[in-house]
Amino acid sequence: MSKLVYIVDDEPSISKLLSYWVRDKWKYNIGIFTNAENMLAQLQDKPDLVLLDIMLPGIDGIETLKRIKQFDENLPVIMLSAQGNIEVAVESLKFGAYDYFPKPIEVQRLEPAIINAIKNYDLMRELENLRENVKHEYSFDNIISADNKMQEVFKYVNKVLNNDITVVIYGESGTGKELIARAIHYNGKRKDKQFIVINCASIPRELLESELFGHERGSFTGAHQRKIGKFELANGGTLFLDEVGELEMMLQAKILRVIQEKEFERVGGTELIKSDVRIISATNRDLKAAVENKEFREDLYYRLNSFPIYIPPLRHRKGDIIVLAQYFLDTFNKKLDKKIKGFSKRALKLIYDYSWPGNIREMENTIERCLILSENDVIDVVDLPPHLKTSESYGSEITGSLFSDDNIIPIEKLKAEAIKHALKVTKGNIVEAAKKLQLGRATVYRLMEKHNIEASTTEKSNGK
Repeated sequence: MSKLVYIVDDEPSISKLLSYWVRDKWKYNIGIFTNAENMLAQLQDKPDLVLLDIMLPGIDGIETLKRIKQFDENLPVIMLSAQGNIEVAVESLKFGAYDYFPKPIEVQRLEPAIINAIKNYDLMRELENLRENVKHEYSFDNIISADNKMQEVFKYVNKVLNNDITVVIYGESGTGKELIARAIHYNGKRKDKQFIVINCASIPRELLESELFGHERGSFTGAHQRKIGKFELANGGTLFLDEVGELEMMLQAKILRVIQEKEFERVGGTELIKSDVRIISATNRDLKAAVENKEFREDLYYRLNSFPIYIPPLRHRKGDIIVLAQYFLDTFNKKLDKKIKGFSKRALKLIYDYSWPGNIREMENTIERCLILSENDVIDVVDLPPHLKTSESYGSEITGSLFSDDNIIPIEKLKAEAIKHALKVTKGNIVEAAKKLQLGRATVYRLMEKHNIEASTTEKSNGK
């Protein structure tokens, strides 16, 4: 897409020269203005760069720069001036100008400035889009669950969004502890700041201190330059300590000090560094038992454990299995460019009855493997890994038509069963059920009608 550059100058000769470089040489679109008022009225067209003269009739260049930055603080503005004194340049840069050039303009210097300004603006917009996508990805509407046990978890999570209380998320591996931690961050008051993750179990003990607190050059063998640690990088945001129960005692003491004093030193340093960091931790260990066994500091336990959140394993959330199976089937159909319609009766029964010791992570990997292996338009028993085929545990929560015939279980039928469960969890609130299932409200109504799913008169009114 061609770029749009605004030229604001009341000297026709300058505008003509600039338009030659911008339009004829680089093929950019241009807008030429002799005063700031007309240009400001056209900012909604979202230019990629503004070349702005300082001495203008009416609103001068500095005031115009301020108004541009109010509209879009990232929009690059290159200031042009016949005055050519350092005070004007400093003032321009102070108010956010990308660069400053005195007249007569040196084209050898201006050309790379224009190219770099537009390139940097593109990168900043791309970064902003990524941030918005991340916020959307970790919104609660995108956490796949219809089980009432997880609805209780969400109630607890909502309590801690807009405060800085320390949270420990307990749960088995693969239950989605990091997903919940990210949801807390990206839905809370620190959402525009950094979310930094460090796995306390995966980094060698001798390196973990440096990873957390950073180090100064020469502080130990191999420390050839200063390193900024995770506490410093996460300043203003959230630090997620995954597998916090694996921390050794010495590091536990240093983390306790950061929480209490809100300051620390880099390894080998003496400078006190202030720390405004929210700490969210996660573990699959019983930290209380670790305290009793002298494996975890009691004072740190009480600091971290201000607000514990427990995520139940998938085997205790049977209401989520069908919903997740459908979600991963849809996801990997798109990723792998497949067109799998659904599951056979026997395959879905085995998926439902299996205990899923690896929880959601195991299910995700399993469904992806099934889609890769399947040569038909349905997932059948032959596509399942051996340990699912020999599963001897039998569930009882799904009964009736879902397993009552020999037909495949298509996506539509899975959605119908999921809708039944979601309506039960949300007490008939169709709007909330649609959000939980990531379906449009019209789709939910259509499937309810198609599969004769009814709610009581009172429940229907709640969904309107």
